Amino acid sequence: MKQGRGRGQDQSGDSERQQRGATVIDVAARAGVSAMTVSRVINGQGRVKAETREAVERAIAELAYVPNVAARSLVRSTELRIGVVYSNPSATFMSDFLTGVYEEASARGARLILVKGEGGQPPSEESLRELVRSGVLGVLVTPPLGESPRVLRILGEAGLPIAAVGAYGTTGVIRVRIDDRKAACEITRLLIGLGHRRIGFVLGNPDQSASAERMAGFHDAVREVEGVETMVVAGDYRYESGLVAGEQLLGSDNPPTAIFASNDEMAAAVVSVAHRRQLHVPDELTVVGFDDTTAAVMLWPPLTTVHQPVHRLAKEALGLLVRKIASGADGAAEGRDVILDHEIVVRQSSAPPSGGSARG
Repeated sequence: MKQGRGRGQDQSGDSERQQRGATVIDVAARAGVSAMTVSRVINGQGRVKAETREAVERAIAELAYVPNVAARSLVRSTELRIGVVYSNPSATFMSDFLTGVYEEASARGARLILVKGEGGQPPSEESLRELVRSGVLGVLVTPPLGESPRVLRILGEAGLPIAAVGAYGTTGVIRVRIDDRKAACEITRLLIGLGHRRIGFVLGNPDQSASAERMAGFHDAVREVEGVETMVVAGDYRYESGLVAGEQLLGSDNPPTAIFASNDEMAAAVVSVAHRRQLHVPDELTVVGFDDTTAAVMLWPPLTTVHQPVHRLAKEALGLLVRKIASGADGAAEGRDVILDHEIVVRQSSAPPSGGSARG
């Protein structure tokens, strides 16, 4: 499939290529791999699968490509192009993330090529393969796509180095995240320490490991104290899901006195539901979130939340990716796990319970 598509596109440009001569990018497009993989085959460096090497060598022969001195140092001779694959349903998370990525890219002289999926879903396979053919030297992936088998398979087959923010358990990938379980446990302890014994929890995206880690941290803290009652409802990190979750929790027969939502946008939605029900936050209901994005301070009262350094996570991931590209390390080499510090930020949305339940 990859080779057939490449040949069809190359045939239409044969006359132009004969005039200017084939390039590394042309070879990469014909073979269906990254330009960095072509460079490894030419230079005999790094680990390249036999099947991939054969495809590259066949493309070199078909295109009559002649490596030159510049091509032998691809990182120096080619513009530093980095792909950014994203589809995060939280607008405030993506705003902070992309700010960090752009700052780091500017500092390193990198050009970013963005590929977007919709609604938390991966981009199409064709979009991803087009990204590979564009000559990017590495790819930065946002949650939840850092755990998407399809995304990782397509990029991995091309031999591209990958950095994923917020990902767990993926191999051969640079992973940059915080300790979600520990952070969730700490903010739940805060609620229990304030005296809350009926606590609601709003789940995040069920396809994302960080969501399970945050729920595990919530239960870790609850198990430490006798007599804590919990209510867990579904969410997916979108504001709309927080509205539904807030109605479920506050409309129950014995509603919680505190609600921990797995991100700030859902927490902001819960506050909106509380206001609609004429509940005063925090006197009658405590609400806390996770991430410390701009959503945490754009409502009243501002949220008590877990500060996840989204801006720094993005910069760190891009920096590590660029260093891996510069080192010439194989894209499929063993990955690494980088865990940054988090912080509990206490604002005006949390207080001891008033003595009665939140009014339904």
